[in-house]
Amino acid sequence: MPASIRRRVTIAGVVLLFLVLVGATYEGVATAVERRQFPHPGRLLNVGDHQLHIYCRGAGTPTVILEAPETAMSSAWGWVQASVERTTRICAYDRAGLGWSESGDAPFSARAVPEQLHALLMNAGEKPPFVMAGADLGAAFAMSYASRYPDDVAALVIVNPPGPFNAHAASSSLRFLSLSPWLARAGILRVTRTLSSSASALPPASAGALKTFLNRPDHLTRAAEEVADGDDISSIADAAALRQSMPVTQVEVEGKDRIADLADPRNAQDITRAIDVAVARARRN
Repeated sequence: MPASIRRRVTIAGVVLLFLVLVGATYEGVATAVERRQFPHPGRLLNVGDHQLHIYCRGAGTPTVILEAPETAMSSAWGWVQASVERTTRICAYDRAGLGWSESGDAPFSARAVPEQLHALLMNAGEKPPFVMAGADLGAAFAMSYASRYPDDVAALVIVNPPGPFNAHAASSSLRFLSLSPWLARAGILRVTRTLSSSASALPPASAGALKTFLNRPDHLTRAAEEVADGDDISSIADAAALRQSMPVTQVEVEGKDRIADLADPRNAQDITRAIDVAVARARRN
């Protein structure tokens, strides 16, 4: 290789390394500031070897339990939670490793999610009956919980539940999510707002918190693990044996971005109406 080309490659490598170091420093400082700016709004409770975050608002029964879509967390339900709390008690939580929840020592397992949620609700003092509501992969988790603990669940509301497994789409999504923690560490996601822009339409506090975690490597690492296990999650939902008398409401909302779908106030109104109907029906039974 000619000396001039080697010199250019070396300079390009040094510049790239400098930009990565600057980005990593920027990301570290921004994350430290955001930790103080967006403390967890709810409670952190033990579910074994780690703690999960749960945030409940409102009063009344049945209590609505929210399962966030993949990549997201409790703050994604900002519009829905603010509306439903006028009718009854409603709780959003973060699955292990997402949002403010700790990941624990064990690797991610879709089958452990209902058990951990059950332990969380018991330790939080939340009493059944529950109306379970979930979006996308969160819908699969809600169905799995209802199947595992049928006596605790009065009704299900599932939003855009996972359809037939799309290997190509899942592979593309997983490839990007697998890279996203490294892009986050270098500050690239924060600068480009590749993921965080989808949260912009949420209420300010919810949007700020969700944007923060959509730029966090630890959150994105667990999100990638969930998507990688998406086929197993969908199979769990397909195999869920729901009680025949359990009311199930399916809501389809428009959009291709699982986070922006919930952030859209019009979609949130549709979901809120479905939850309110499920709550009213449960009260009559």
